[in-house]
Amino acid sequence: QVQLVESGGGLVQAGDSLRLSCAASELTFSSLTMGWFRQAPGKDREFVGATNWSGGNTVYADSVKGRFTISRDNAKNTVYLQMNSLKPEDTAVYYCAASAYRVPNPASRQYFSWGLGTQVTVSS
Repeated sequence: QVQLVESGGGLVQAGDSLRLSCAASELTFSSLTMGWFRQAPGKDREFVGATNWSGGNTVYADSVKGRFTISRDNAKNTVYLQMNSLKPEDTAVYYCAASAYRVPNPASRQYFSWGLGTQVTVSS
């Protein structure tokens, strides 16, 4: 089981930027597809984006495309979510997740390990 720990959340104003990190315990991190999801109060968890093992294939939800960027550093077993031009509707708990599938996919059922999440709050 991969242990995932998110960090970097906080309270920011609309238009600000924030970078989330997700550190993994697994030595085979470099072979895993990593995804980011979020869940706002009273809403279902939704896909934000995901990147394959090399970072060469990354997909995003339409709601964040052009504003969010996922990157990874396999030497540090860490994946990042850079969030720019934040909006109040981005307020949510953000989770990272690991998948053994080689192609990034928005389906949460394809992810076998999840972090506990980090809160992002964007004020207007």
